Amino acid sequence: MKKVLALSLFALVSFNAYAQEDNNTDYELRGDERYGYIIDKSGKKIEGIVRLNGDAMSPWDNQKKVKFVAVSDIDKSKKKQKFKTLDTDDIKEYVAIDNNNIERHFENIKYTNTKEGFNTATGGLSGNLKAFNNLTKSTQFAEIVTDGKIKVYKLYGYPTTFSAGSQIAVAEAETKRMREMPSYIYSKKGGKIEELTLAKAKIIIADCSYAKGKVTSGAYASLKNDEKKRSGLGRLIKSQIDDVMSNIPEIVEEVIIDYNENCK
Repeated sequence: MKKVLALSLFALVSFNAYAQEDNNTDYELRGDERYGYIIDKSGKKIEGIVRLNGDAMSPWDNQKKVKFVAVSDIDKSKKKQKFKTLDTDDIKEYVAIDNNNIERHFENIKYTNTKEGFNTATGGLSGNLKAFNNLTKSTQFAEIVTDGKIKVYKLYGYPTTFSAGSQIAVAEAETKRMREMPSYIYSKKGGKIEELTLAKAKIIIADCSYAKGKVTSGAYASLKNDEKKRSGLGRLIKSQIDDVMSNIPEIVEEVIIDYNENCK
């Protein structure tokens, strides 16, 4: 649904100065456009309109680039604006404000998704392309899930761009899985970015007596191991089992956010 907002409403994202130039001028946001801002390589914040590159069907495309037009470059006489395409070589971060006025932050990070690069459901050219798509990306925009002493990002793998014959159904199923189950990665105190697993979650919160006490008492339901299910997984190594049997989004919501709020 299209939304028509007066430029005077840019106050929602601190666009007051621009809006005051002409309070009677409307700008029609297109379906994939959001008010927001970018942080350039020098650290300068530039407000404007963000056009997301990805959507619910291809969320990984938001990690590659974004289209942006600054407030100062908006031509109020035109319904369509001239957007610039920006990637990780151009900016440190971009932010899009959604329909509920919640800011979605996409930060430029250095991380290669080796988990998806080496985990291919298809073989031959299809599998090789998926591996290439993931292993050749060492910098990308990752969406911040929670910020604080432990910063957690949501990162999608990149699907194969080719499949044929019997591999089509397999590739489609894998793409669906990647769309619905992104990886969660973290950085503690600005350190190295690593994948978040159940085992890692227990380690990174152990420096806080408050959180450690809740782990010991079993207060965090998302960190409890299901030993009965674990025993049925046979040859999987412990780290793989922890990953399979845990709900990482639940760990972020219950444990990491609690840690960030109470462990300073």
